[in-house]
Amino acid sequence: MPAADFKDYYSVLGVSKDVSEAEIKKVFRKLARKYHPDLNPGDRAAEAKFKEINEAYEVLSDPEKRQKYDQFGQYWQQVGSGNGQPDMGDFDFSQYGNFDEFINELLGRFGGMGGPAGSYRTGGPTGFGGLNDFAGYSSAAADSEAKLSLSFSEALRGAEKRLVLPGGENITVRIPAGTKPGSRIRVRGKGQVNPIAQSRGDLYLIVDLQPHSFFSFAGDNLTCELAIAPDEAVLGAQVDLPTPQGLVKLNIPAGTKSGQSLRLRGKGWPQPKGDHSDLLVKIQIAPPKELSAIERSAYEQIRANRSSDPRPHLRDLKL
Repeated sequence: MPAADFKDYYSVLGVSKDVSEAEIKKVFRKLARKYHPDLNPGDRAAEAKFKEINEAYEVLSDPEKRQKYDQFGQYWQQVGSGNGQPDMGDFDFSQYGNFDEFINELLGRFGGMGGPAGSYRTGGPTGFGGLNDFAGYSSAAADSEAKLSLSFSEALRGAEKRLVLPGGENITVRIPAGTKPGSRIRVRGKGQVNPIAQSRGDLYLIVDLQPHSFFSFAGDNLTCELAIAPDEAVLGAQVDLPTPQGLVKLNIPAGTKSGQSLRLRGKGWPQPKGDHSDLLVKIQIAPPKELSAIERSAYEQIRANRSSDPRPHLRDLKL
């Protein structure tokens, strides 16, 4: 685990390092009740805190895991479980900024294991062979990361992607429906080999969504721009609008302004609980580039008989 990702489980629970098992259990129950998702519906911060509390309790409530955590800190998961793994004794890991630095120095002491001292890294190559939508490979310790490019349709409906790992290994990954840009998809046991534990880490696919011609993301919601004619803006209209759930009828209120947004609740992106986010429709009034004789005559009559002034606020403007 890189230093930047290290979590101080004692701080998460708000206890000291000499806290008893009974006190850990007591504090956990109190925090779990406070941040439980059922008591904080829709609160993503509370949900994240609840998961963090559970993660901390899982380690600190287990005597064996807690002993490793106290001894090795951020590297406790990388040391191994004692099944034929090297005994690190009281070795001080705190002098290293991350696990790569420790490996670099360890292998550097033995001449770099075939390379210059300090040149070894636990990660694999920086680029994948194989599919064009799977690249940018990197690793930290045994876990690996790579970008996975998806089309809008693949992310919306879900898909199965065949990927080629370094060394030519082929794997098939299931993409869940409703996957969002930046999502991390975990593929267990397909990362790099941990040089100490000699176990294989996980592969994390970071989703990169290809741009769509009509829709884009605005947080959890979707957004789009809809062009309407001047008469539709003035008189109001009902127009067909594509959504991820299919075509719907959108009511354009009379007097709609250009740049105004209309919200369609539940017509956006699929959510984890089975519902959908909202679709925000930004209106753009599109005047015709060419007019027929009848249209021109009608617009001229409107201009000659218009009773409203769209710029009254400019009459008394002072500089």
